[in-house]
Amino acid sequence: MSAQAFDKLEQQINKLTRHCQQLEQSNQDLHLQISALKEERNQRLQVASQTEQKIAAMVSRLKTLEQQA
Repeated sequence: MSAQAFDKLEQQINKLTRHCQQLEQSNQDLHLQISALKEERNQRLQVASQTEQKIAAMVSRLKTLEQQA
């Protein structure tokens, strides 16, 4: 194999290596985004659950007040 062929192969390998590093970084970024979105989802579900409980308590109080009237 000639020196030119080796140089071309080396360039291609370097290009592939850089591309793999970029993909690994993108993958890490996506994993972080997934974690953040899961945390946000859990927080929203918690707030929704608390809101449902408060609404149920209010409805119950209103029914009690209605029956007393």
